[in-house]
Amino acid sequence: MSPEASFLSLLGATIVFLSLAAWNGRKRRIPLHLVFVACSLVSLGTAIVFALRVGERYDLAAAGLITPVHLTLARIATASYLGPLITGPLVLAGRLRGPVHHRLAWLAFGLTVAATITGAWMLLAAPRIVV
Repeated sequence: MSPEASFLSLLGATIVFLSLAAWNGRKRRIPLHLVFVACSLVSLGTAIVFALRVGERYDLAAAGLITPVHLTLARIATASYLGPLITGPLVLAGRLRGPVHHRLAWLAFGLTVAATITGAWMLLAAPRIVV
């Protein structure tokens, strides 16, 4: 499978896993929630590895301003996962209220979607350099 196909598959899986994590968290199915959180983290980490490989196949600098915008947003999105990863166990331990965790989790999800959109824009604007 090409790096592009692998990346797109893993990115799609990440969004599905995040959605399932949110759904199960809202339904208070905590064991399933935790499984889907773990799946989404593994999927996201692997997707990032393939994103770097995809980036080697395109002249990203030629895409213009969207490249630094996307790269910054992608880094912020990745770092934003620390919020729910820290607050989740605190909620389970009764040391923090759930709404803080929920807001941070939705922020991470929203930033992931925004990074996905800007990443697609960047690749559409960048000429392919490797066939």
